[in-house]
Amino acid sequence: MTVLACLAVWALGADYALAQAAFVTTWAIAGLGVIVVVGQCGQVSLGQGALLGLGAYAQALLALRGVPAPLSLPVAVALGAAGGWLASLPARRLGGLYFAMSTLAFALVVEEALVRWESVTHGAAGFAVPPLALGGWVADTSLAQALVGGVALALAWLACRRWVASRLGRAWRAVREDEVAAAAAGIDVARAKTLAFVLGGGLSGLAGALYAHWIGFVSPEQFGLMLSFELLMLAFIGGAQHLAGALWGALVVVALPQGVSLAVERLPPGLAGAAGIETALFGVVLVIIVLLRPGGLAGSR
Repeated sequence: MTVLACLAVWALGADYALAQAAFVTTWAIAGLGVIVVVGQCGQVSLGQGALLGLGAYAQALLALRGVPAPLSLPVAVALGAAGGWLASLPARRLGGLYFAMSTLAFALVVEEALVRWESVTHGAAGFAVPPLALGGWVADTSLAQALVGGVALALAWLACRRWVASRLGRAWRAVREDEVAAAAAGIDVARAKTLAFVLGGGLSGLAGALYAHWIGFVSPEQFGLMLSFELLMLAFIGGAQHLAGALWGALVVVALPQGVSLAVERLPPGLAGAAGIETALFGVVLVIIVLLRPGGLAGSR
């Protein structure tokens, strides 16, 4: 990890590398939310991007109204958790692919609401978000954003470790392996699923709130289905059943496109200018990662 950080600073410059580090920590927090739901509880969710959107919009709107971050961040987390609870309701009657489709519908509803509620969200045009302010200190530099992201990731990581090691974590893993056997053992399956979505949604809300400040702008298309698919990819590439998979997956999702771009610049001019070369290379690298590490970068071979 240290070697990768040194290479990033050398190749990209300190300021740009720190900015990317802030995004890595933010996506890792979002990845932890996916791992709680998908990797620990075994539920396929296609709506995590919408939960990030709820947190991002809550944080952005409160920041524009001058609400300090110590008050607005908990609201963003709570709104993400509430969205997770709402998305989990069909799990009481549905399972497997049918439940995954219900989370897909939830994501579409949230995205459409963000577009249509123009009086609050400014619709498809979106709006600018001010830097994160903590008292008189403003996180308006790459170093400050990386520090805030690192602290938030550390706190989220500790919380997830506690959950996973607790009775609740054991209940999640039992539900993941066999819901019928878990219910026969006295586990409240519906409650376990709901708590996974609530806690995972809270983590997504926190990631969305930080992302809104780092990117400085929010609009509905940022939190569409492609983001949900990207978060699932993050979790599975990193290792969906390991908390460390969130960090490894975030490194791949954030850093790999930068590495591919640098590699393309060094190709012969005719090949570098070919349409779709970056996408093709990105796909090839992902396939190689999956073939070499089918259990994820944090898992076993």
